[in-house]
Amino acid sequence: MATFLYKLGRLAFRRRHFVALIWVALLTLAGVGAASAPVAGSSSFSIPGTEAQKTFDLLEERFPGMSADGATARVVFEAPGGQKMTDADHKAAVQDTVKELGKGSEVVSVTDPYVTKSLSKDGTTAYAQVSYKVPGMELEDSSKDALEGAAQDARDTGLTVEIGGDALQAVPHTGTTEIIGIAVAAVVLVITFGSLVAAGLPLLTALIGVGIGVASITALADALDLGTTTSTLAMMIGLAVGIDYALFIVSRYRAELAQGREREEAAGRAVGTAGSAVVFAGLTVVIALVGLAVVNIPMLTKMGIAAAGTVAIAVLIALTMVPALLGYAGRKVRPAGEKGKLLGGGRAARKAEERAAAGAEPKPNVGTRWARFVVRRPIAVLLFSVVGLGVAAVPVGQLELGLPDDGSQPTSTTQRKAYDTLSEGFGPGFNGPLMVVYDGKSSDDPKGDATAATDKIKGLDGVASVTPAQFNKAGDTATITVIPDSKPSSVQTEDLVHAIRDTDGAVKSGTDGNVLVTGTTAMNIDVSQKLNDALVPYLALVVGLAFLLLIVVFRSILVPLKAALGFLLSVLAALGAVVAVFQWGWLSGLLGVEETGPIMSMMPIFMVGVVFGLAMDYEVFLVTRMREAHVHGESPDQTIVTGFEHGARVVTAAAIIMMAVFAGFIGSSESMVKMIGFGLAIAVFFDAFVVRMAIVPAVLALLGKKAWWLPKWLDRALPNVDVEGEGLRTLDKDGPKDTDEDRELVRV
Repeated sequence: MATFLYKLGRLAFRRRHFVALIWVALLTLAGVGAASAPVAGSSSFSIPGTEAQKTFDLLEERFPGMSADGATARVVFEAPGGQKMTDADHKAAVQDTVKELGKGSEVVSVTDPYVTKSLSKDGTTAYAQVSYKVPGMELEDSSKDALEGAAQDARDTGLTVEIGGDALQAVPHTGTTEIIGIAVAAVVLVITFGSLVAAGLPLLTALIGVGIGVASITALADALDLGTTTSTLAMMIGLAVGIDYALFIVSRYRAELAQGREREEAAGRAVGTAGSAVVFAGLTVVIALVGLAVVNIPMLTKMGIAAAGTVAIAVLIALTMVPALLGYAGRKVRPAGEKGKLLGGGRAARKAEERAAAGAEPKPNVGTRWARFVVRRPIAVLLFSVVGLGVAAVPVGQLELGLPDDGSQPTSTTQRKAYDTLSEGFGPGFNGPLMVVYDGKSSDDPKGDATAATDKIKGLDGVASVTPAQFNKAGDTATITVIPDSKPSSVQTEDLVHAIRDTDGAVKSGTDGNVLVTGTTAMNIDVSQKLNDALVPYLALVVGLAFLLLIVVFRSILVPLKAALGFLLSVLAALGAVVAVFQWGWLSGLLGVEETGPIMSMMPIFMVGVVFGLAMDYEVFLVTRMREAHVHGESPDQTIVTGFEHGARVVTAAAIIMMAVFAGFIGSSESMVKMIGFGLAIAVFFDAFVVRMAIVPAVLALLGKKAWWLPKWLDRALPNVDVEGEGLRTLDKDGPKDTDEDRELVRV
């Protein structure tokens, strides 16, 4: 592989006009496609195999036109202090609002609180429910404007009016957070390379790759039913890996220049060596993202595949466009250790010359000094690191999973205010009603059985109220609304759902029909359960495939095993930090967390997929240098020092950049986006700086030569991908003849 990529890098350097033209053409084509494509709404959300989804499908069949998955809005009215909603003026204002709400073209129905008796016991609160034909993310702006306009007209009469439900649901926006992440990345790159031009190359290529990926997703969104969140994930992952991959290759290119190679030769060797690491690192990310299909949630599968496609584009750009741009940059990209005068390069160069003239050895960099420290004290470093991650992981033992509702919204939003008002006036369970469906098609007396099931539900623990069964025109299916006496995300509400569904329980015994539970609350419970059930198979698939891939890369059993175990430590520690902040409330004020509660159900599996792929980037880039040093005959301890001498600075920069990209999302007003940003940022910190920088060298130092052990039969069976660039030692094209010293320094 190294030889092939070497030739590809040199070709891209020579034919840079052609390569640049191809990528610009692809960007233009994707942009035109995105601009001309119809606007896509949210992707259809379905959870195959769950009872809630089966019940939704049944409702669509038995209650045509009901729009069971349509958006809902609860317009909550509260009378001024000392007044009642039954007062004539307030009643007239509410009824006018109900009439106004019913005029919308997407509205299915609007309830009148005075007809449905939707008033609190003290008479101070009432609500009207608006049902729509389409899901919240697909509502026209005109429908949302009409909803908010009607609420404002009611406020003008003196009432307090808030709107809950998913009708006002919008795609979370993080404002300028992406720009902040790019700005931090630019600063880190300038410090790392000491050159504005060299720092600009990774940013430019990453933006081009993300532009092509996101534009392609936008162009295909309507045809493939891709939701708006798909492009957000692709942009976040694509930007992070795009910068990192280009950073790896530019860094190696500068190192090759420092060895006296011509620029075309240096570009070829950079792609042949660091490019090999990029290919395998990209493969691990792709495996992790595509593996999300194991969860069997179509929306999540599409998001993973789309993000994986963006990562593949980032790899291709790193292998072709980066060397092409290096050709354009010419002498503006300086050899490693040589900086421009603006950044102190002249002073540093003079000091280096003075040390060389005095016969002193070059001053070792921070990575070299740290590696030597770890090699001297591997047990202490290993114990300290593992214990530290273990302490951070302790909160995982109290992890509670759930999905967000209006109760997790910031207290300043109208959704949260409506949620709190309904909880105070009608009870906490009123915000999470359960829709119980009685399927009486096989019953001789559907109405009698439905009534019996309703009475049995009333006798269950945790039930606040139950509405009478409402039958369809055929008289074989009924809906029953159950109000729990606990909030939607509570364990008590989940227990109630399981009690109603219990096939041997009191509700289903003695009836010939089938009792099913659906609704937003039940759907959230089913999604959480499905994600929990898929976590272990997903982890086994992703870690297993990546383990096999790393065996091929490193030609070792223990090194990939160490990489996988270290990753598990970092993910557990990161989840522990998420629990401490978002569930326990530690540092919640500092991070702007207004409401603590259950951790988003998708968080564990999402972190496993994304963080595993990104963590393997650092593992591959850092350890492949050690592997090549081992192949070239260096001692076990020296291989560790060599790997850190050339890789620690780059890996540190890559990790800081990735943390900056993810941490930018902590500033979002959406608590779930904030949670994802914090979780991924802290996970990268643990994995890059504790696992890869401390645990990995400590374990390798303890293992010695055993780290690179591989059974002979397996060594013969595995393909030789030559990631360490052994095949490049015989190449002398267009560059100076390799001396013995040059050969010793040819590393991945």
